Amino acid sequence: MRKTLLSSCLALAICAPSVAAEYALPATPQTVAWGYYSGQSKPVLTVHSGDTVRMQALSTCGSPERMIANGVRAEDIPPYTAAIYNEVKEKGPGGHILTGPVAIAEAEPGDVLEVQILKVDLDADFACNVFGVGSGFLPTDYPYGRYKVVPLDRKKMIGHFAPGIEIPLRPFFGSMGVAPAGGKIDTAPPYVHAGNLDNKELVAGTTLYIPVAAKGALFQAGDGHAAQGNGEVDITALETYLSGTFRFVVHKDRRLIWPRAETPTHYISMGFSKDLKEATTLALRDMIAFLMEEKKLSRDDAYMLSSVAVDMEITQLVDGNVGVHAMLPKKIFSAKR
Repeated sequence: MRKTLLSSCLALAICAPSVAAEYALPATPQTVAWGYYSGQSKPVLTVHSGDTVRMQALSTCGSPERMIANGVRAEDIPPYTAAIYNEVKEKGPGGHILTGPVAIAEAEPGDVLEVQILKVDLDADFACNVFGVGSGFLPTDYPYGRYKVVPLDRKKMIGHFAPGIEIPLRPFFGSMGVAPAGGKIDTAPPYVHAGNLDNKELVAGTTLYIPVAAKGALFQAGDGHAAQGNGEVDITALETYLSGTFRFVVHKDRRLIWPRAETPTHYISMGFSKDLKEATTLALRDMIAFLMEEKKLSRDDAYMLSSVAVDMEITQLVDGNVGVHAMLPKKIFSAKR
């Protein structure tokens, strides 16, 4: 599906053509990548900077048979699920089923891709939370697996975890990323390509900035979450089906090493490593770099401001590379500055 709308170019960005377009990308056996990001993938859709794409994505709750065996009603499972499980043969090395890749025609290695998360919709009335043998942050404490189905009330935006326990829903995509320069990489560990960020701040109304490594950027999204706690300690969130609307803008005169993000209230830097201290170091250094580049602070003042105003948060602890994100409140900057 495609329709046109008038669009003005953003400052410091490439918007081509002058009339932007809107697309819809459903989840089908032909439009998903099972378990990998790859710079060698063929795009399933090519758009231009400034265009908008609505992308449909599966949950990580497993096959229809597995969901039904654990108490999900067959009629509640989105109908496109079965065909993807039955027909997709190329899988791995990871386990996430991601929609895409979407190529942005103007994107080249060295650019920055701005991903505006315009809307995130819940596509099912249930979520699952699952841990397995040897997974999660406490694998020896829980040497077995468990699968829990959590009903979702999409009108009240709450998840009924258990009697007397209601989880506020803030849906977001656990995985949003671009391709590496080379071949396939696992969808599980987040890194410079973004990917499996599992950052609960990236809800509708926020923006993600990702350094581009492959021609076209090759954006993919999936791993839908209805809600999640920082840490994601048992290895899953409230996993569910989502549709997201993204606007893509290519920046030619910006350079990033790590992904960054922006919410209505905060600037966010990120770091990823197998070591939590190293991930924290990377996130903090990138926040200092942001303050020097964008807010024109001295190196010393940027370090000091990070100590008195920035919150260092553990994003997740369970995806191979752990994640840390630094959150800088916008309200501390006056209009004068």
